[in-house]
Amino acid sequence: MRIGIDVRYLSHGLVGGVHTYIAHFVPALIACAYDHEIVLYADTKRPFELNTIPPHVTVRYLPYRNPLSSLANDLLMHRQVAHDQIEVMHFPANYGFPPRGTRTVITLHDAINILPLRKIVRGHRKDLRTLAMMSYLHLCSTIALHRADLVLTVSEHARREIARQGTIDIGRIVAIPHAPTPDLRRVTEPAILNAVRAHYGLDRPFVLADGLKNPAVLVRAWHRLPTAIRASHRLVFFARHEPLAVVREAEAAGIARVLINPPRSALIALYSMADAFAFPSWIEGFGIPLLEAMTCGAPVIASDRGAIPEVVGDAGLLADAEDDTAIADHIARVLSDSAVAQRMRERGFARAALFSWEGTAQIILSTYSQVFERPSEGAAHQIA
Repeated sequence: MRIGIDVRYLSHGLVGGVHTYIAHFVPALIACAYDHEIVLYADTKRPFELNTIPPHVTVRYLPYRNPLSSLANDLLMHRQVAHDQIEVMHFPANYGFPPRGTRTVITLHDAINILPLRKIVRGHRKDLRTLAMMSYLHLCSTIALHRADLVLTVSEHARREIARQGTIDIGRIVAIPHAPTPDLRRVTEPAILNAVRAHYGLDRPFVLADGLKNPAVLVRAWHRLPTAIRASHRLVFFARHEPLAVVREAEAAGIARVLINPPRSALIALYSMADAFAFPSWIEGFGIPLLEAMTCGAPVIASDRGAIPEVVGDAGLLADAEDDTAIADHIARVLSDSAVAQRMRERGFARAALFSWEGTAQIILSTYSQVFERPSEGAAHQIA
């Protein structure tokens, strides 16, 4: 097969779940698809992240001159794809438009982009730029969903939601999970752990949590803990940007520390030394931090919503995202019983080991063969 993959996320200097997905499945797929020809479509906004390009892989650089270049490349990439005679084109960042006759696979990471527009913009800034971007992503994702020969997503929960919200046959959607990134490990070296503790002023054991994932319920749960636990432990919130006000209020009250955008190496050390990782998220299409915590040995306490139960399996303690009483009970159980904590830690290691980028890439490659070997259902709707 001649396989094309839109990898512009690897030439934009981006972060986040979609970038993690593309940055890790693409090298793994290149390694296992050595008997196929692969063309990667990047652009010239930033230096391309992949340094080693084997002989069966070609990189096409689309021009990038200003922010409108992304829009132009969205709409005009099909010309280069047609010129390259691509047989299966994969758009792994929610949408894309191939030339007529090219089999198409998209990865729609969750159902957010295809929700009714009024639901998408709820909770976001209402400035013109944000509304325009949300509207554009909604339109492109909705069109691409119905034109694609096959839709990939990252969990069974996301698969069901995409079928329901997009009103498409669930048989056209395949769930293929994320995996832990290669840099993840349980850090045990005292020098590294002590340096991170000293840098962030962590003078007592702590429960680690994402400050952007429903922190209010965790603060309420903390106030329900026995006095002895609250005296001996602290909440440590990390966040990519300034968190909700409740997190800063907890810091001011002396029960929490807030770490804004800690370096990756520091975050891995924090996972490794945390007495527990709390993740009471309202909704997750997958939940990458859960894999990160389990890989690093942090016992997981999480909500039972979205894809979280299928990622955690039997390795964590789950409760409703708004049930601060149950969450407090789980925290108290883990912090007060070392045998429970160790059992959860071992189950977390075993659970995380079930996920690998090599396995994910093998399944993705098999979906390319699947759409290549059958008549195209989406070709009649694609760009001429």
